[in-house]
Amino acid sequence: MSAREVALITGASMGIGKELAKIFAADGHDLVLVARSEDKLRSLGGELESAHGITAHVVAADLTDPAAPAHIFSELEHKDLQLDYLVNNAGFGTTGPFAAGSLVPQMDMIQVNVDALVALTHLALQGMLAREKGRVLNNESTAGLRSGPDMAIYYATKAFVLMFSEGIAEEVRAAGVTVTAHCPGATATNFADTAGNAKSLLFKLGAAPADKVARHAYRSMMQGKVVAIEGLMNWLSAFSVRFGPRAFVRKVTRWLNQTS
Repeated sequence: MSAREVALITGASMGIGKELAKIFAADGHDLVLVARSEDKLRSLGGELESAHGITAHVVAADLTDPAAPAHIFSELEHKDLQLDYLVNNAGFGTTGPFAAGSLVPQMDMIQVNVDALVALTHLALQGMLAREKGRVLNNESTAGLRSGPDMAIYYATKAFVLMFSEGIAEEVRAAGVTVTAHCPGATATNFADTAGNAKSLLFKLGAAPADKVARHAYRSMMQGKVVAIEGLMNWLSAFSVRFGPRAFVRKVTRWLNQTS
């Protein structure tokens, strides 16, 4: 068993997940890096081990597979690792009208963004609650604060994650465990290219650097915040959504998501 605290990060091979891995390593935490690309994970793990003297374990897993969460925790048991931090960072989106798109990637999105996150959180909380110590960081989004025409499933998955995180945060609070839903806006990662909305007005208006977003997420988790919104403009946008007419919010969101 590691003498250092251990953080498991999904989607660790790039973007916010990679930046979070760097921050955890710099703070002296051992890592369990999870993503589909084993080569990228091993390269990153080697760099962080050399730079910070930590141990980086690699678990290659595809979270579209319902069996992946159990496989990941089986690997932790095999390595005799207990988790102090769970970072549910993996996720993706697609762009376009729901009915016009293929159902397969949209169902995969629900599997990764919701089902895998729930399963991993449930598995992690067993040990955390028994030890009365641990932190869960769920990579949320300001998308979870409203409906999202032309990205309907993605926005809906993020709304689920927000409500789920808030609910269990209250359940585990007295046990010394924290759950944080971190809500950034547009961020400069490969997300937009994968989702097909890199040319949307939302991203043309500007995207925050991934390292800045990761630092805010890490601080928010360490402070035990339940919901944390990154950036003043995102905070103002989230605040306005609470009071704006829902029909108006839907129309504005669709306008921001349009790619042509």
